[in-house]
Amino acid sequence: MDKLPRIGLPIVIIIIIGLIVVFKSTVTIDAGYAGVLYHTLGDGVDSDEPALGQGLNFIAPWNKVIVYEIRQQQIPETMSVLSSNGLDIKLDASVLYQPDVANLGKLHNEKSKDYLNRVLQPAIRSAARSVVGRYTPEQLYSSKRDAIQNEIFEETKKIVEGQYIQLNSILIRDVTLPNTIKEAIERKLKQEQESLEYEFRLVTAQKEAEKVRIEAQGKADANRILSASLTDKILQDKGIEATLKLSESPNSKVVVIGSGDEGLPIILGNN
Repeated sequence: MDKLPRIGLPIVIIIIIGLIVVFKSTVTIDAGYAGVLYHTLGDGVDSDEPALGQGLNFIAPWNKVIVYEIRQQQIPETMSVLSSNGLDIKLDASVLYQPDVANLGKLHNEKSKDYLNRVLQPAIRSAARSVVGRYTPEQLYSSKRDAIQNEIFEETKKIVEGQYIQLNSILIRDVTLPNTIKEAIERKLKQEQESLEYEFRLVTAQKEAEKVRIEAQGKADANRILSASLTDKILQDKGIEATLKLSESPNSKVVVIGSGDEGLPIILGNN
């Protein structure tokens, strides 16, 4: 009986050590994440070693895993930049990004998990200052917002290219101008709109007047052509035809041919 505790104690110790080794040798990585393996007894993270994927991973108990979120992430970014004429403009943007999984080891060794503050945010701010500085407040406030958004994205993408960051999109949520400038722009836009409406009414009135003129000209041309075609002979013939029809009326008594003006027939006598 005295020997059992002595024999059982080493077994318990071995089991405990085994559990610790097993526990230290397995790492579970959640969906949407990946890990880089840090070799404690080696040279740290091997840049060329593939990242550890989601699920259960077995490692040496003396190594450790640094986990990165590899799904698309979003950060709000508020920036104060200057327009082409030196006015202070406030931009509110959303940045969509994610790390380059294929180069996660290189990202960790060169940029660390703080790559957002070290690389991405400075790149966005630099690109925004460069792009906004090309435009006036009027352009920023109205028609150029989409163009500015695309230019900031393209310039930021060039800066972070080769730095193991995948930039997916930059969305400009709002452009805030000084109140005095904003009010002046709105007044100008209102005046331009009223001017366009006035020009539209003028064009409409001119088209209506042109239509009336064309119709009147057409009628005048038709009357001129008709007058030119009515010769004395044609008028006499028309007059004779009309007189003959009148002679057929029961009220007619005597028709004298060739006694009227221009040689037209005359009808004499009534009931």
